[in-house]
This record gives sequence, C-alpha cells and structure tokens, in this order.
Amino acid sequence: MNIVVQRGDSLWKYSQLFDLPLQLLIDSNPNMQTEALQIGQIIRIPGYWLDYYTVAAGDTLWSITNQTNTDLDQIIHLNVITNPQTLTIGQTLLLPRRVTELLITWSKPYSFETMQADLSKLIAIYPFIVQEIIGYSVMGKPLYALSIGQGEKQVGMNAAIHANEWITAPTVLRFLNEYALAITNGKSLRGLAMLPFYLQTTLALVPMVNPDGVDLVINGAPSEEPYRSNVLKINNGSNQFNGWKANIRGVDLNKQFPALWEQDAVKGPQQPAPRDYSGTAPLTEPEVIALAKWTEDNQFVHVLAFHTQGKVIYWGFEQLEPPESEAIAAEFARVSGYVPIRSIDSTAGYKDWFIMKWRKPGFTIELGQGVNPLPLTQIDEIYEAAAGIMLAALYE
Repeated sequence: MNIVVQRGDSLWKYSQLFDLPLQLLIDSNPNMQTEALQIGQIIRIPGYWLDYYTVAAGDTLWSITNQTNTDLDQIIHLNVITNPQTLTIGQTLLLPRRVTELLITWSKPYSFETMQADLSKLIAIYPFIVQEIIGYSVMGKPLYALSIGQGEKQVGMNAAIHANEWITAPTVLRFLNEYALAITNGKSLRGLAMLPFYLQTTLALVPMVNPDGVDLVINGAPSEEPYRSNVLKINNGSNQFNGWKANIRGVDLNKQFPALWEQDAVKGPQQPAPRDYSGTAPLTEPEVIALAKWTEDNQFVHVLAFHTQGKVIYWGFEQLEPPESEAIAAEFARVSGYVPIRSIDSTAGYKDWFIMKWRKPGFTIELGQGVNPLPLTQIDEIYEAAAGIMLAALYE
C-alpha cells in the first residue's frame, strides 16, 4: 500500500499508526532518506492493501469505521480529511486493509508463470522482501532469488532444481509468505516470535532453479524450436514428461557441481537424457552457473536444497561435513519426523559441492513420499514438514 507523506509525518509515526515494526518500514523504502521525509513523497506500507468506499447518505467517519472494521486515524490520514464531521455523498474514501491471509495457494500444478504471478503479489504486499534476477535459464526465463531479513547470519535455500519435483517451489514460497505475514501481523510461528529472526538472520531463497524443466513436466513440449524437437527426441517421441528431472537440454542440474563430478559422470547416461546425465563437464548449464555464483556471492552458514521424495534428510558428503551438521540434521528430523541419513552413493550435487568447498553444513531435504511428480494432495503434509525444517534453519 502506498501513502503520500504529509506535513509532520515520520516513519516512526507510520510505525505507530499502522502497528508495524519500524525496521520493516525502513526496509520497504530502501532509497528513502528516513530522517527527512519530503511532503508529497510516496511511502510504501508493508502488509496492507487499499480498498475503496463510496460515501452514502447518513454516513459518518465513525459509522464507516464500524461498517468496514477499519481504524479511524488511518482513514483520516489516508484521505486528508479536513473536517471529519462533513462527508459528501458519492465521495470515495481510501480504506487501509491489513493482509491477514496467505497469498500463496496450491490449487494447480505450479508452473513458472504461476510462480511469477505469486512473486508479484508477494513483493507488492511485502516490499521488504528483496527480489533479484541471478541469471537466466536455457530458454531465457529469469532465475529469481529472494531474501528476507537484516541479520548477519545468512541461510541459503533452493528448490525445484529437478523438473518433476516442482512441488518444492510452492512449498518454500508458502513458508516465505507465512514468515512475512507473521512479521507484519505480530504473530508467531510454532510458538516463536518472528521479528527477532528477521533482525538476526537473512534468509535467501531460489524457489525454482529449473523453470524450463518444470514447465516441460507440467505443460508438455514447448512450441519453440529447437527445444521442442530436442526434448521429444530425448524422450523417445513421447509428450509425457512425468519422469523428466533434467533441464531443457537433458542435463541433470543436480549432477553438475564440481564435487567428484568425474566419478558421477561415468555412472549415468553419456548423452542428454530425462534424468541422470551429468553433462560434458561441471558447471556447463546456465541454471547451475547462476546458482553457484549466487552461493559464492553470499556467506551462508548453511544451505538447504529441497527435493522430493523419501522423507529423509541427507547431511554428509565424503566425511567433509563439520561436526555441527549432525546436530542440525537431528533438529530438522525432530521438527519434521523425517529420517536423517549421513550420506548415500551420490556425488556432484549442490549440497555435496557446498560441503566440499566451504566445509560448512549442507542438507538435501527429500520431501514427501511416492513417485515424482508428487500429487498436490500431499502438499499440506509436505508443507508442515518443510516449514518446520525451514524455521529450524533460522535458529540453528
């Protein structure tokens, strides 16, 4: 919600008027001179949207506040009403509405287009969430990274690196939505107040690493060439892509990292395939290059990569993980009911690379149970486990 600065206004006044932490107002208006607001300047108020009310015969400001369940002082401020005693029939009043419901829903498969629409809604309501484009997919789709919080402690997460594991994208974005909603409404999550986490920790998230692959699984072969002909050839002519994990070029993005890549490359297919092809070398695909650079540009204390399926938490790699990894994995297991497993016969994954390069905790979270792509009927259960793990990642 945008409002216009009036004489005598300050961010502290807005904080009191709209019952919001001052830091959220500062972060929602990053290019603003906070000490000297200019009359007529536009200020973004997070966690609110604007509604409209047409004055009818007999209306007063007091009756309107009762009818619409809005705050009188907020209405007066938004509408610059000089005489609260006098309203004109037909006059339009701006009404502030605090957002109290989640914006992220999951009524249909979660395509890149659906995610873009959700991101637009999230940023509009919660402008303290920072969005950036860290690269582009093979087909030119932007790879979005989001961050929330102001703390020196940085936690990195990513999802939907495998195409038929697209259900992880709305799962992690739902948590981001719930986190922002809790902060702006002064609520807790699982008994924990969220504002201290916001001030102490920065959560950074790439919700859909493989948008081309996700759209391939959900929508079928693209119309653009040469992508259409290539994926149909790789998929033996079938337009059914439920088993597809790779990017649009048939490279498995979670087998592209320089963590014993040479060992991994000889195990799977030696040419583009729906899954398990490691590519001709590590870090050849634009999606992986972008994710790796984003990781290198930040100082993450630990990272989480969300996959499906199995209800397990992988936390080790070649015994290179630090001692604290086991304790963190145990906490993730406690809040989710998932099984912590130190390692499996897997190399060249994102978690593997992070552990190997920085000797810091890295985790692969396998959400849900069954055959990918998991059905939306599982998502509520999946979300409960994922939300517990994501919350724990902020305090561990």
